[in-house]
Amino acid sequence: MKTVDLHVHSNFSDGTLSPSELVALAAQKGLSAIALTDHDTVSGVKEALSAAKGQNAPLQVIPGTELSAEHNGNDIHIVGLFIDYQNKELIEKTSLFIERRTNRNAEMVKRLQDAGIPITLEAMQKDNPDTVITRAHFAKFLVTHNIVKTPKDAFTFYLNHNTPYYVPRVKMPGQEAIRLILQAGGIPILAHPMHYKLEEHVLRNMIEEFKEAGLAGIEVKYSNHTKEEEAFVSTLAREYNLLPSGGSDFHGSNKPAISLGTGRGSLSVPYTYLETLHSIL
Repeated sequence: MKTVDLHVHSNFSDGTLSPSELVALAAQKGLSAIALTDHDTVSGVKEALSAAKGQNAPLQVIPGTELSAEHNGNDIHIVGLFIDYQNKELIEKTSLFIERRTNRNAEMVKRLQDAGIPITLEAMQKDNPDTVITRAHFAKFLVTHNIVKTPKDAFTFYLNHNTPYYVPRVKMPGQEAIRLILQAGGIPILAHPMHYKLEEHVLRNMIEEFKEAGLAGIEVKYSNHTKEEEAFVSTLAREYNLLPSGGSDFHGSNKPAISLGTGRGSLSVPYTYLETLHSIL
């Protein structure tokens, strides 16, 4: 069976592989397609598309992004597939997101420095050139400089919402993220719905509102979904007439337990998902 991975990150956001390296790995693994869905940017798509042309094995690269949004105070991610990565409004809005992220990172660095931790943006950027610095990079720095033992400890003591060093991000409403994807010719998909740990009625209300705004799909297959969760999300997809999607959320060594295409080992996203999604364009 032909398989795909429709949720993948490169070092243009918080992954560790370049778009070209991702494409080479996907071809090596025998995937039929991958979607590059970096956080709040489409900057790596051109490289990925170019790299796919040089592969001996046929591999389709789907231009995409994963937009950071919020709904009633909850962090929500909306994946966009088949994005026009040269869309003017999309580029302008995502560039603004990156600028806000940069300002937020500077404030988090200052708070950590005030606590006596020898961290600088320059040091993180030197270790991660041409990359949007995220909390994953903060965690990596704290581990490599022996401030904490593990990335989990970094988030627990320094990077989570309930620590004094955390600076909240300015996010767009989920409906606005959906609109932005639609106007860029893409298909908006609710990413990893069980990740948010919402009560069922809250999740259902959100899906109803997003559906009204133009939500077209939902990630049924995802690395961290249990069989029961996958079955539940599949039911939601049918009830709300949403197309199923799926992906590993691969980040390279920033999430070493997650493999491209197979997630934690059992993930398998059928090519038919991609065909069905493409059919609505």
